[in-house]
Amino acid sequence: MSKKKSHSQVQSSPQDSHSDNHGVSFSLVLGALGVVFGDIGTSPLYAFRECFGMHSYIPLTESAIIGVLSLVTWSLIGIISIKYLGFVMKAHNKGEGGVLALTALIGRKLKKSKKNKFLLQTVPVTLGILGAALLYADGIITPAISVLGAIEGLEIITPVFSSFLIPLAVIILCGLFYVQSRGTGTIGIIFGPLVTIWFVVIGLLGLFKIIESPFVLKGLNPIYAIHLFNDYGFSAFASLGSLFLVVTGAEALYADMGHFGIKPIARGWFYVVFPSLLLNYFGQGALLIADPSAISNPFYLLAPKAFIVPLVVLATLTSAVASQAVISGAFSLTRQAIQLGYFPRMQIDFTSSTNEGQIYVPSINKWLAFGSILLVIVFKTSSNLAAAYGIAVSSTMLLTSMLMFILTLKVWKWKWYYAFITFLILSVSDLAFLGANSLKLTEGGYVPVVIAIAIFTLMTTWYSGRILLGQRLVEKGISWEKFMVMLEKANVTRVPGVSVFMTRSSSMTPIPLVHNVEHNRVLHETVILLTIETEGVPTIPRGERVEVVDLGNRIFRIIASIGFQDEPDIGQILEECSLHNLTLNSKTTFFLGREILIPSSRPGMVIWREKLFSFMSRNAERATAFYKVPSEQVFEVGIQVEL
Repeated sequence: MSKKKSHSQVQSSPQDSHSDNHGVSFSLVLGALGVVFGDIGTSPLYAFRECFGMHSYIPLTESAIIGVLSLVTWSLIGIISIKYLGFVMKAHNKGEGGVLALTALIGRKLKKSKKNKFLLQTVPVTLGILGAALLYADGIITPAISVLGAIEGLEIITPVFSSFLIPLAVIILCGLFYVQSRGTGTIGIIFGPLVTIWFVVIGLLGLFKIIESPFVLKGLNPIYAIHLFNDYGFSAFASLGSLFLVVTGAEALYADMGHFGIKPIARGWFYVVFPSLLLNYFGQGALLIADPSAISNPFYLLAPKAFIVPLVVLATLTSAVASQAVISGAFSLTRQAIQLGYFPRMQIDFTSSTNEGQIYVPSINKWLAFGSILLVIVFKTSSNLAAAYGIAVSSTMLLTSMLMFILTLKVWKWKWYYAFITFLILSVSDLAFLGANSLKLTEGGYVPVVIAIAIFTLMTTWYSGRILLGQRLVEKGISWEKFMVMLEKANVTRVPGVSVFMTRSSSMTPIPLVHNVEHNRVLHETVILLTIETEGVPTIPRGERVEVVDLGNRIFRIIASIGFQDEPDIGQILEECSLHNLTLNSKTTFFLGREILIPSSRPGMVIWREKLFSFMSRNAERATAFYKVPSEQVFEVGIQVEL
């Protein structure tokens, strides 16, 4: 018997530093600027305007503007600098962040716990799936609002452009989603410099206006935020729904930390992004105090009219980068969800021969494109879309805080009152922003809610359905001990070659193998029972993935462990068997079971979810393509399963 190495040592302690083998080089910081900060970096296009726009609850007065600037400042400090960079990003799963990586980390640490199984296993999984569903909603809205916010500057040049904005936005979005299949490797080279230029430009635009009206800097004092709530009460609270737009890229910092590490992201934030954003927001505030009519588009009106066209071009390119980051994130999220059992198999194309993280998921790209274009056509302006933007992200932030509470309490073993106080501190802003955004449900906030509910239903149905299917297959199957007794009694002929039987269970006998012995009375000279298990870590190095158990009679059980970001390639897995003294040189035949699912009234899931699960199973990518099994070497066995 040969054993694979243990992968249980997951970096998860707040005292553990993120392993940054690259160092904090200029190129890493530049790359982080291009990938991580595109979303939050394009917020000045519309965020400050919306605080006093058509959905605003506070008047456009000097005191209100100063109060909003104070809220902007301390929201960025509290949520980005303290919550995410100072705390949440220390909870990484071997360097990977994001809601699903955090869920996998908690699940891996607590899956052996027998106490409070519902609290420790079901609740984190449910929160993680809901967070992922909300991120998909964000992935649909972000390209639409970013592109619309960028090209609306053309209206300042001449109102004639107004009738062309929607067709132009649709064309840009079509082009953006069309090039996804080409991969981001080539165009990614310009992301960092382009976004850096963007931050320099918007910072300078704000700085010039601040120099004219330096008194606006008193908005740095948090006392003015308190005055805003004292003066306007509930109206100030309601305005948080619009003000939240300034921090909508916060989750991207956490989700993309695996690409760069904490330090490059932190340096990019403190040295470039944070000061540039503050300068621009304070510049817009100074402009509105001097000229309240500039509320129509304070971002573009900061610039001299001669520079508006180049600024629109730069804003459009930067918005495409921001959208690209969200789209790529949706692809990565889908890959993780498939490996962790939250989504059915889908076609995944690898667009780079050197970077495994660069992937393209055609079906997800199609639905994101359809959703974004539909939102542009229906909502027509970035102001209308702004009402729909905040709920998805604020909800995800709250879910992250809840998962962090479980992590600190049960994984990091903090005292319950420390964990609870920390949760209260983290979640107070999340609850305030979510409550304020909820006031906009009827104005467009229902969009991400509907999208998230639909995706959550699909993901939970698939997750629960796989568990139910596994139980039904165990009921239909037989144990290995019983099969060996049956094999001894049967007159089985052994023929040259290798047969590989894929099985969900690492203890039961694959049903195709049982049928083969019962009906064909033939076995290959070497028989492999292959189980592929996804671990709660991002990746497992090759050479450490395989455990080989010799069952006798040239029958071997192989348990292959892969990370949720690893490519499931059966050819590579079988090659690793040579490291365990099992060489498979002869022709290999793969036996796969293809379940024909029959919804029934048996206890398990409600009938409509069983039908939905059956539909998703029928339309999932075939196992041969997903696991990269040569189709000419596959023998499929149909199995009817009553759910």
